[in-house]
Order: sequence, then structure tokens, then C-alpha cells
Amino acid sequence: MESQRRSFGDDSSISPELDRLIRQRGRDLRLRKLDQQNAVKIVNHLIDSLLEFLKNNDDQPFFREVSVLTSGSYYEMVKINKPNEFDIMLKLKVPRLVLSELEEYQGLFYKIKLIKATRTEIQHFLLEDERTVSATKIKAEMYRLVRKFISNHFQGEGWVIRRNLVNSPAVTLEFKAKEKDDDVMSVDIVPTLEVPQGWPQAARAGLNIDKWLGKKCRRQFVSKAVYFVPKRPKGRNLKDDAKEGWRISFSHIEKEMMQHHGNKKTCCESHSNKCCRKLCLRLLKCLIEGLKQQYPKELEPLCSYHGKTTFFHVLSDRVQDSFWSPGQLSVSFMKLFGYFERCALNGSLPHFFVREHNLFSPPAFPKRALLFLTNVLREQRELGLPVLKAPSPTSALLPDTDAVIHPISGTDSIVASERSFKHVYVCLLVVIVCVGIGCVFHK
Repeated sequence: MESQRRSFGDDSSISPELDRLIRQRGRDLRLRKLDQQNAVKIVNHLIDSLLEFLKNNDDQPFFREVSVLTSGSYYEMVKINKPNEFDIMLKLKVPRLVLSELEEYQGLFYKIKLIKATRTEIQHFLLEDERTVSATKIKAEMYRLVRKFISNHFQGEGWVIRRNLVNSPAVTLEFKAKEKDDDVMSVDIVPTLEVPQGWPQAARAGLNIDKWLGKKCRRQFVSKAVYFVPKRPKGRNLKDDAKEGWRISFSHIEKEMMQHHGNKKTCCESHSNKCCRKLCLRLLKCLIEGLKQQYPKELEPLCSYHGKTTFFHVLSDRVQDSFWSPGQLSVSFMKLFGYFERCALNGSLPHFFVREHNLFSPPAFPKRALLFLTNVLREQRELGLPVLKAPSPTSALLPDTDAVIHPISGTDSIVASERSFKHVYVCLLVVIVCVGIGCVFHK
């Protein structure tokens, strides 16, 4: 019963030690400006070169007219630790499209067709009915073109293309600097379709921001186009429509909500109006990342998007800017953590835009993984969130790596001890002799 009373963001459960840990970890998560500048310079050069390559490519004219949409945690300014992950959406120019919801996926996945037949370049990426846009064909062609681009223009410059994953919409590139073997930077390049003629029905009931950002802001968001990426649902024995399915994306709206996150327009415009909203999300991302590092197999379905969705739900409930003042960091973070734990316990985390879709439902999030997550979150809360503790810099105190890799045991330890004793004896004898010689010359 005591643990029940101290659960789910209860302010009384924040001890002085936990308060110090949360504040210190928050300070440690900030990105270094020099690292940001170097990373952005490398990524911008890559993307500019890719756009030039696609514009002039003779292989596939359909990819010549693309435009860039930046998305993800770096561009939302909630990236933690290092600027080493970038999401780039390449918007393809397409004729007018019509959507058909794949009903068994509660409004998150769609079949996309042309309104009428066409002889434009998109015809090479249609299914046999000559109307349905093939997600697998477009993704495969994007992969082929990016691979050719890297081979022709960036061969030997540190960029490599990762293996194509069935359930990922992205072509992923990795960059490893020659002087920093441990630092790996990744760029996800995602082909994207734009549908400007209004949001699908399943998304119109979502986006609960009236009390937070205002009704006018909601109307502006809903009037914008929506985007679709070539991502199929998780699960086995998918139907043909699901294999060619497109997932709806609101990343452009999410980025705007992150940029203009205050209940009042003056939030974060000056130092006196700073809030801790984004820092709370960074801390939750840090917690999720730490848990996944500890339990990679058990928590494989867990990702940062679960944290971001939780964050939006809490923001739409705790709307006042005063609730998120820097002095309220620990309280605000524990409210966020508590909501996340409660969602896991109830097995329900509604998508913020498509409310009927539960991000904690199988097969995307199996029941066994959800039960494990519930238990590990309760354990973290009861132990004072140890996963937030930064690893101690003990590397300088470690013994020689050879001794660690090849431990001495048995008779080897006796031989080593004898050798060590002889070495010390010889060194001591040399010192005595040198002191004696010095005394003689001094006289």
C-alpha cells in the first residue's frame, strides 16, 4: 500500500536525493554547440549533394523533383547526449491521391491510390491495377538511388548504407569519422507522399490541444497537409494491402508543437519566461534509452515515440506555463513519468493524433514486453530512478587492459609475484647505489 501511495508522480515521493539526480541529469543532457555545428555541417553537405544527384539523375525522373522536410528530435531541439541522429523526409511530387483506411489498424495505416490513371513517371511505382501506389517499389527505388549516390560521390568518405529493414520506412546512412572510431552518426532518409485534401476521418477527433495551444492553433494544424511514409504494420501473415501500406505521419505538426509549446506565446521567448517542458521530455527519453540499453531484448518494441506521445498527452492536461517553471522540474518530470507508468499498467497509450490507435497494443507491443515494462518502471520508481544516474568516469582507474583480458590465476600468480618482488628489489638496490655514489662525490 505504501508503494501505491508513492506512485504515479506523487509530489511527496520526491526525495532531496531524487530531486538532485533529476536536476543534475538534466544539465548533463545538453548538447555541445561545437558538436552540433560539426554534425549539421556534415549532414547538410550530404543532403545538398543528394538533392543535386536526384535532380540530375537519368535513372528515375520521378525522384528528380523532391523537397526536404526535416523532422525528428534534433530539429525539435530535444535530442540528448550527442547530435548523432537526423531524420530527413524527401517529399515526392505526386498527382492527387485518395486514401483507403486499413480498418484493422485503427486509422494509422492506409492504402493510397491515384484519383485517375496517369502516364506520368509515377506509373512505374503502381501495382497491377495501375492506380495503387506501391510502398515497397518506392522504398526499393529510394534505396537503390541512395546506394548509387554514395558509391559515386561519397565512396571512402565515411558514409555507408545500412541493410534495408522490412518494417522501416527509411534508407539509413551511417557516418563514422576516421579520427573518432566510436562516434557513429546516422541519417534516416524517408520517401514521403503529401496528401493536401484534408485529414482522414480517424485523425480528426485527435489533437486535443484546445486548452493548451488554443482552438485557433488546432484549426491551423488541421488545415495543413498530412504525409504518408512507406511503412507496413508489424505482424505476421499480413494481407497484400498491408504489405503495400502507408503509415500516416504528423511529424511536421509535432515539430511545430515543440517549437511553440507554451500556453502563452511568450513562453521561452526570454530567460525570464523559460519553462522545463522540453527538458522533461529529454529526461524521459534518457530513461527510455537507458532501459533499452539494459534490456534490449525484453524492451525491443519500446521507442522514443512512446515517450513523445506521453509528453503530448501530459502537456494537453497540464496546460498552464506556471506548472512548467524551471523550479518545478522534478515535480513536472515525475508527473510525466507517472503518466507513462500508468499507461503501461493500463495497457493503453492512445496515439495523440489518431486516438483509436493504441501504441501499447499487440502485435506492435506484445503483452509480455508490456508486462516487463510495467515491472521495470515500478522498480525504477521505488529505487529512485537509478537508470538516470550517469556512468562514473572510472576508465582512468582501471588496470592495464591486458591484465583485464588475461587474468592471472593459479601458478601464474606465484610466478608473477616473484617477478614483481625481484623487480622492486632491483629498483631499490639501484636507488641505494646512486645515493651512495652521490655521497662520495659530495665529500
